[in-house]
Amino acid sequence: LRMNRSIQAEGVFGVLKQDHGFRRFLCRGKNNIRTEFLLLGLAYNIKKLFAKISENRLGISLFELKTA
Repeated sequence: LRMNRSIQAEGVFGVLKQDHGFRRFLCRGKNNIRTEFLLLGLAYNIKKLFAKISENRLGISLFELKTA
């Protein structure tokens, strides 16, 4: 169980490092670090949601299709 959780977390951090170019925090202080990390997580989740909507896996389309 412990090995499985660590593998799942490594994937997310790998995406943040590779795709978002994240290497280090830009601020100092726990509150600022937490805010920056929450923004990174928000960007990651929005990107995943956009990909799912674009592939129409959720049954939602980005634009309303007009029928003639």
